[in-house]
Amino acid sequence: MKFEIKSRWSGEVCFSLETESLKLCVEAAVKSGANLSGADLSGADLYRANLSRANLSGANLSGADLSRANLSRANLSGANLYRADLSRANLSGADLSGADLSRADLYRANLSRAQNAEMAIAQTRILPDGDLVGWKKCRNRVIVKLLIPKEAKRSNAFGRKCRAEHVTVIEVIGADVGLSDRDGLTKYVAGETVHCDKWDENFQEECSGGIHFFITRLEAERY
Repeated sequence: MKFEIKSRWSGEVCFSLETESLKLCVEAAVKSGANLSGADLSGADLYRANLSRANLSGANLSGADLSRANLSRANLSGANLYRADLSRANLSGADLSGADLSRADLYRANLSRAQNAEMAIAQTRILPDGDLVGWKKCRNRVIVKLLIPKEAKRSNAFGRKCRAEHVTVIEVIGADVGLSDRDGLTKYVAGETVHCDKWDENFQEECSGGIHFFITRLEAERY
């Protein structure tokens, strides 16, 4: 089957190939050194694709599946990555200047040495400074309302689950005591402060050390 990669701006064909999938076509284009600047790859299935050093500046990759893709040192400046799945993708050394990563899934993506990654990270931040109310699900579907005080370190990776260094229990809903679903030992009692055993400063480690919580009750209930 013949696959064509077209310009998002003019519709002109940037690269074409008789092959089995669009993913193989894109990989072949990158390997040949084709200029994919401004390419229309919206919604493309590029799972585990090797796109290292690809020139995808200004490309439309909105909604594309780039999970586990190798985008190391790729030029993604000005690319549209809105709602793209970049979970576990390798973006080390990639140029992200001006890229739109709003609502992109960057869960456990490797952003080490990525250029101009500050905005990409900022677009995924959901935790404000200052005092914050959070919600946690404990054993037997018990819900705990938490205060994350302004002095407590807090973090979220690229998803909705958050963690904090310490919390104060405001209310326990459904029981007198909330029991941690994770270790079965940590207790949450109204009025008491709970500290985590070990705090991990690496924000990309979503499930690492900290008191885990969500910023809405519904998310905690459905977790």
